[in-house]
Amino acid sequence: MDAFMRDSDAFSWYMEKDPILRSTVVAVAWLECSPDWDVFVAKLEQATRLIPMFRQQVLEPPARLATPRWTVDGTFDLSWHLRRMDSPAPHTPSTVIALARIAAMTTFDRSRPLWEFTLVEHLEGGRAALVMKVHHSLTDGLGGMQLALLLFDIDPMAAAPDVEAARPDGEHVGTGELVRQSLTRDWERFAGAVGHGAGIVAQSAVHAARHPLTSMNEVVETAMSIGRTVAPVRATLSPLMTERGLDRRLHMLEVGLADLKRAAGAAGGTVNDCFMAAVAGGFHRYHQQHGVAAERLRVTLPISIRTPEDPIGGNRITLIRFALPISDPDPVSRIKDMNRLCLMARAERSLPLTNVIAGVLNMLPRGTVGSMLKHVDFVASDVPGFSFPVHLAGARLERYVAFGPTIGSAVNLTLLSYNGVCCVGVTIDTAAVPDALVLIECLREGFEEILTLAGDHVPVQVPMREVLKAAAPRSEL
Repeated sequence: MDAFMRDSDAFSWYMEKDPILRSTVVAVAWLECSPDWDVFVAKLEQATRLIPMFRQQVLEPPARLATPRWTVDGTFDLSWHLRRMDSPAPHTPSTVIALARIAAMTTFDRSRPLWEFTLVEHLEGGRAALVMKVHHSLTDGLGGMQLALLLFDIDPMAAAPDVEAARPDGEHVGTGELVRQSLTRDWERFAGAVGHGAGIVAQSAVHAARHPLTSMNEVVETAMSIGRTVAPVRATLSPLMTERGLDRRLHMLEVGLADLKRAAGAAGGTVNDCFMAAVAGGFHRYHQQHGVAAERLRVTLPISIRTPEDPIGGNRITLIRFALPISDPDPVSRIKDMNRLCLMARAERSLPLTNVIAGVLNMLPRGTVGSMLKHVDFVASDVPGFSFPVHLAGARLERYVAFGPTIGSAVNLTLLSYNGVCCVGVTIDTAAVPDALVLIECLREGFEEILTLAGDHVPVQVPMREVLKAAAPRSEL
């Protein structure tokens, strides 16, 4: 990683001054049994040495002379970041989700590296779970799966690493040195941008001379794409999910990957198209249940811009917002709409300019950016995971679910596939959706509608539904 944050990572860092916009990612690895603790600790220690960003803390240059700087924490203590506990009664998966919920709503200690793992043991049936809390500036979904390969093994008998990697040296950067480095970085970036820009201008001038009409169209289309990316959003499209608050509820759905693929094949779409179509149908049902009409909702779609040259981990996504139709009763037609809109989003000319755009947004007042994000209706993300079974220090991984941050929206839905099962983690802002279980049931029906295209299929599962109903407030039943 570079010493200084990329502008897009700094964007998620700065906006957290408003706690509603926190960029905390929580994932839960459900394990068949408890892993070998000593092996697990050794593997994690090795991972933090191989990928030093998990030993780095953040320093903010004064007056935002540059983006925040990463520095290796010379007092790094793995035992602070890795905890071990017995599950509280009644030792069911719902107790793990309760812990994950607290993790999702709790800010990081910004004087330490931005991650925390908690192993929860002695769940019913001898099972265990690993609750992983990571700040989004450290990694995105695909980067997280790359990092997971440092912990999980195909071999169930994998032992601790034979040779330890060298421990990264701690860094101490005083205020004066931080200012000097920040000014140097700003100058290098400016000079680099000028040189790069001069090259582009020269190439563009030649291209414009040869193809004037095409060049003008490209300039106009790029400008319009940037305009769509940064356009202010003044109100939610949902007339129902309008409030925003600090309380979160976490829920899960389980869908067969093979069933989603067959449904996608029947409709001429992709797994992601089916995911988006199911979510759209679920939200439409939710609004109907409340007697409220909604034709479209605004979605934030994370799009990966990761290349083979990028380092392991890191945050290499950009966020594209667009309006999504939700009221089409025909699931095939809805899937085709999702395919068309998602392809358009991935073809936006602004995508290569993501970091530059983030740099400009970082200079705006926080309230301006926050107001835009709080008027997005939901976030939806599709992360391909392992297609094969893996183990954590001898414990077989049964399910893997990720709960993404709402970053100002009403709901975040993250689909993560593992070994033939898609786990959909749903993070709900209860100020926007006070009856979370009603929404979960509507989403389940939305997925079932899509899976009918696959013919015979495994019904969509809602783990812990009965347990959660027993503990839910009356307003949710």
